Amino acid sequence: MATKPAGTRRVLVTTPIYYVNDRPHLGHAYTTVAADFMTRAHRLLGREVFFLTGTDEHGEKVAETARANGKSPIEHCDEVVAGFRDAWKALHIEYDRFIRTTEEAHVRGVTQLLERLHRATGPDGQPVIYEGEYRGLYCTGCEKFLSGRDMEDGRCPIHPTKEPREITERNYFFRLSAFLEQLKIKIESDEIHIRPENRKREVLGLFAQGLDDFSISREKVEWGIPLPFDLSQTAYVWVDALSNYITGIGFGSDSNSYNRWWNDSFVLHLMAKDILKFHSIFWPAMLMAVGEKTPDAMFIHGYLTLVDQKMSKSLGNVIKPDAWVADFGVDGARYLLTTIFRFGQDGEIREDTLREKYNADLANDFGNLVSRAAKMVLGHFDGYIPEPDYSGAEEQALKAIVADAGRKFAEAVDDVDPNHAVEAALSIAREANRYFDHAAPWTLAKERRMDRLAGVLGVTMEAIYACAVHLSPVLMVKIPEVLRTLGYTEAEIDARLRKGQSIAAPAGRQITKAPPFFPRVDKLGTKIEPEKKEKAKTDGVITIDEFFAAKLKTAEVLAAEKVEKADKLLKLQIQIGEEKRQIIAGIAEFYQPAELVGRTIIVVSNLQPAKIRGIESNGMLLAARHGKTLRLVTTDGEIPSGAEIG
Repeated sequence: MATKPAGTRRVLVTTPIYYVNDRPHLGHAYTTVAADFMTRAHRLLGREVFFLTGTDEHGEKVAETARANGKSPIEHCDEVVAGFRDAWKALHIEYDRFIRTTEEAHVRGVTQLLERLHRATGPDGQPVIYEGEYRGLYCTGCEKFLSGRDMEDGRCPIHPTKEPREITERNYFFRLSAFLEQLKIKIESDEIHIRPENRKREVLGLFAQGLDDFSISREKVEWGIPLPFDLSQTAYVWVDALSNYITGIGFGSDSNSYNRWWNDSFVLHLMAKDILKFHSIFWPAMLMAVGEKTPDAMFIHGYLTLVDQKMSKSLGNVIKPDAWVADFGVDGARYLLTTIFRFGQDGEIREDTLREKYNADLANDFGNLVSRAAKMVLGHFDGYIPEPDYSGAEEQALKAIVADAGRKFAEAVDDVDPNHAVEAALSIAREANRYFDHAAPWTLAKERRMDRLAGVLGVTMEAIYACAVHLSPVLMVKIPEVLRTLGYTEAEIDARLRKGQSIAAPAGRQITKAPPFFPRVDKLGTKIEPEKKEKAKTDGVITIDEFFAAKLKTAEVLAAEKVEKADKLLKLQIQIGEEKRQIIAGIAEFYQPAELVGRTIIVVSNLQPAKIRGIESNGMLLAARHGKTLRLVTTDGEIPSGAEIG
């Protein structure tokens, strides 16, 4: 299969399936709008496309979140899935299949894949699956076993507020080592085409660091798919989730559909960089083990950042997709998500940048051009679009620019580069604006040079049509409105935009009055700032994420004294690991300063510093109180200061 879809008839476009521990945010929309754009763009180029997205609904984290909210796992999943469907509907995302990993067809397909893996042998004739014991750290946040090289400061870099859990389990393992040599060759040769290039280098760097066999099961997790060869084990959530790419198109249920969209198509996976290892190494290795085709291409985009942090539910700095739709409209929201940053790089969300780009590109360059040209056609030619006149050098130059933009658009789509594809389309509007202003049709009308005026307006309208067609994968609400204004029928619009068919040029069509397609946006109704987390629905209940947001550590009391003119307060000097701090505690009624020196207490170490009676307090100790009795929370044996609790 080719490393790019140019020349291929069919394309399968996928997003990751999104984890249902919480509602969708703009980071999810970023990937999904990009996939929707790629789907529509490939169709515009005359290809058949299948767009697959969905939700990942199994695993320990889902069960814990459901339990914390007083729901069963499937009740929780149903509620969150509805939120994803509503968000994609609001953004006019048109997927061909929304897969849920709790569906019977998916469970059946995963079971079949696991059975085949269990029977499979590697190139050396040894079984692919073997039984073993895992001892080490596990991040519940991303359902991932952690090695030392996966962590930063002893924590998962994606979930720094969560303390990794040390677990010991009997698991089944996939013998990744048997496939590394072949897999590396596929990646180096671009048989599996990983882009951007720096992500390909990152993956090849993992081979140099060393890659371990990985677990395909969990022993103590009930919410998932049982292993068909050992019902006491549950399929590891990543094995379950990655399989959606084939179960969603018929693996295990419809062989004709599976062959059509996997074996006979160009397979393109889109994802964020935090799940690169699973997709580029684990997933193709499993497919190789059972003799199935590996994906053709993977494009790994960057993070949307807000206040210099990755947008993440666990950090609470998320923006809901419907907030952008409310401010910019469906097409404006889609346009900004597609173009605000180079696809593949991180990008900071800034209100001023959003407004400026929307107003410059859509309100001015495109929307204003359509309105000005349409008004002159209505005013001077009874609404009938004149024939273009390409006899002049300027007209020939614009015609060449339009043709070149179409070529650049197709190249950018094949390169999985939405930014440059849209830029190529918008370059037509910018050049047409320059042409329109230089030709000065208002002067031609005043001088009654009607033949010249007709030719100029005809050329401008053809450029507008070409621009509109190439903007349609991102502006999929307004562009049909523009084409209807230019006199195109619904059948013609569908044939061109959804089926990639050629239709007649705009000359001779009767246009209608053009509304302001993209009114300027001067102020956002939604403030671009971290979203406030909702309180738990059940009074007094918090989520596991909220619990781990508080960092509890042991601390040794070095010194203690009463706070002057405060009967209830003591000032403590404490040591947390290598760090010395001062805290103020309201325990003077219960403890004398001398009683506390040398004790090991438990403190909240990441509490924002505050001033109490004008004295800085950097932390808070934990104590239990019942009636008139108060006791410090401490350890039941010796342990160094700075030890983490959780």
